Amino acid sequence: MKLSTAPAESAIVAERLPWTLHAYHLLTAASVPLADAMLRRRLKRGKEDDQRLPERRGESSLPRPDGALVWLHCSSVGEFMSTLSLIEHIRARAVAVLVTTGTVTSAALAQRRLPPSVLHQFVPIDMPQFVNRFLDHWRPSLALFVESELWPNLIVASAKRNIPLILVNGRVSERSYRRWRLAPGMIGSLLSRFDLCLAQSAEDAARYATTGNLKLDVPAPPADPERLRALQSAIGARRVIAAASTHPGEEAALIDVHRRLMHTFPGLLTVLAPRHPDRGPAIGDMARAAGLKFALRSRNELPNPLTEIYVADTLGELGLVYRIAPIVFLGGSLVRHGGQNPIEAAKLGAAIVHGPHIWNFASIYTALDAAGGAELVTDTGKLAVRIGAWLKDGEARHRVAQTGYRAMSTLAGALDRTMAALDPYLMQFRLERRAGQGSPANHA
Repeated sequence: MKLSTAPAESAIVAERLPWTLHAYHLLTAASVPLADAMLRRRLKRGKEDDQRLPERRGESSLPRPDGALVWLHCSSVGEFMSTLSLIEHIRARAVAVLVTTGTVTSAALAQRRLPPSVLHQFVPIDMPQFVNRFLDHWRPSLALFVESELWPNLIVASAKRNIPLILVNGRVSERSYRRWRLAPGMIGSLLSRFDLCLAQSAEDAARYATTGNLKLDVPAPPADPERLRALQSAIGARRVIAAASTHPGEEAALIDVHRRLMHTFPGLLTVLAPRHPDRGPAIGDMARAAGLKFALRSRNELPNPLTEIYVADTLGELGLVYRIAPIVFLGGSLVRHGGQNPIEAAKLGAAIVHGPHIWNFASIYTALDAAGGAELVTDTGKLAVRIGAWLKDGEARHRVAQTGYRAMSTLAGALDRTMAALDPYLMQFRLERRAGQGSPANHA
């Protein structure tokens, strides 16, 4: 674990930018006139919120709260969900929290899942003028960057203001590591500005210190009780399989699996929950082309007795999907995406099957597979065989699910270790508040 450097030393180090970082700074500073055009293009593609575009330029209509402020930045949905318990623990220390994310989907989830006292903003575009405007307003007392969100201007500008930086739940995929090795000076300079680097796994610990994966400590995702009862009532006693967080190419594979199994298991219902819900109608068209009857949850449709493919194209309802499906295929793994998070499905008692492309969560899948709590398949045919076997043998399926649940319990504990690393900073804020020094930190 890398210890904090003295403020004077940090200031000196912060000035020593390698040429790659210096060039990046100059290029992004010169690109500010193009920012509005870029934001308009993203807005047309549904990747920005029209009402909150000023936040992407570092502007905010929200006031900064008095006292210490912990700023926590995470990229998108998975990273945000992994921090919910951490946010609760920080708030329990009576410290204000600001969360920034970079996607419309994560912002919508933040609005639903964050307590009213926690502030949310879109992260500013990584251009010096926008970054400085953001930091001038919020003046964070401590900055937590989640996983691998290393925005150069954001990090360098924060370090120059002597804001303590901590990388939480740090993850470096093998692909990212290979890219890092092409620019070791730039990456080394960025990482040197962090006071602590807390990593997920042994592989990541080769580059960072290790605390474990915060996602293992996140509670199982919730499900609205009334919606769950309505869906369970609509399904009745039918057999159900689900595919969660699927990517293009995988829905066609699962539709093929359904067609292979539907005659052996009459009444089979396949639930498809795409990673990007706006793809729901297109997935429905695939089902129609395959001669299958489908329903879309985004249209408030429930499966009727004739529905064969149920497209769960809504946001934040995987907790509901996992509660109705005893067998779950985790997407992003049959295609070369890197796999999606299996932890929530395992915590809710699903037997998990996945493809070979799982590098985003390699250590977790390795632990699950080794324990017998999940199974790897390499193609659509093997996927159909595995799901069919579990549909026939409920006891075998139950054993896999129970093993997966126990494996997640064994791997947990990262939250306690992360909070132990953060507590010295939070204690300092508490002492300052007691001494009457809890006014907004001056990092200008």
